[in-house]
Amino acid sequence: MRTRWVLLVVTAMLSGAVGGALLAPAPLGAVAREIIELQRDVALLLQAQRDLQRSVDEKHAVLKTLLEQSLDSFSKLDTTMGSLQKTMQDVQANSGARLDSMATQVQGLADNLEDVKARLSKLNQQLADMQSKVSGGKPGPGAPAPGADSSTSGAAGGGAPPSADVLYSNGLRDITGGRYDLARQEFQDYLKYYPDTDLASNAQFYLGEIFFAQKQYREALGEYDKVLQNYPKSFKLAPARLKRGEALLELGQKAAAIREFREVARRYPGTEEERRARAKLKELGVPATATPAATRPPQPQ
Repeated sequence: MRTRWVLLVVTAMLSGAVGGALLAPAPLGAVAREIIELQRDVALLLQAQRDLQRSVDEKHAVLKTLLEQSLDSFSKLDTTMGSLQKTMQDVQANSGARLDSMATQVQGLADNLEDVKARLSKLNQQLADMQSKVSGGKPGPGAPAPGADSSTSGAAGGGAPPSADVLYSNGLRDITGGRYDLARQEFQDYLKYYPDTDLASNAQFYLGEIFFAQKQYREALGEYDKVLQNYPKSFKLAPARLKRGEALLELGQKAAAIREFREVARRYPGTEEERRARAKLKELGVPATATPAATRPPQPQ
């Protein structure tokens, strides 16, 4: 389409030049030079058009390859996580041992899986934008308008904050490495700059995990409560409620902890959190469900 318009414009220019040459008393040599220059300009424009098309095709192929590689990595990661979860279930069924460390690793894998999904979504958007440019030259949805200054997207007055991916990945790395103060700052920054992302509830949950690891159980309770109150659709609801029960137990509030573990068992059947809650209740020597007052046996006088 663009080539057709270029040819039409150049044809019009050539016609004008020839007409001018016929009407004006300019020397024939000057007219010939102008025609040669116009032909050279046409050739340059056509070559630039071919170069642009080749560049677009190359970028399209690169993005397609990256997307295929990401899909393959996603499939492998999903298989690995399924194997780990099955291993956890088998070990707990056979020995009843505490699997807190392995559960944390699975949570990390689940978070990384969400990160891979987000990256795949970005690659899909880039591929759609490139295809749109090839077909009609119009920017895809979400693309910046021509002339837009990307620097305005940063934090006002103090430079742009790190990207959401960088903050979240650094926080996971530092909490795994036991650098709790640094991880706390990174997750707090994540919630400050990116409070509405899919991983915001994860960052909130890990703030509770940091306080719990540092034996600051009251502060951990507050962070777990924020997960339950602020992110009603988060897949961290079950872990947050389970860890809330563990924090209450550490604070000596046994009755409240029992209620919390029973709530986990009731709300999240078939999950790892349900199994861990039932194991906790068994350790405490109480049933997984409360006995209704009407059916309790009479107490001896």
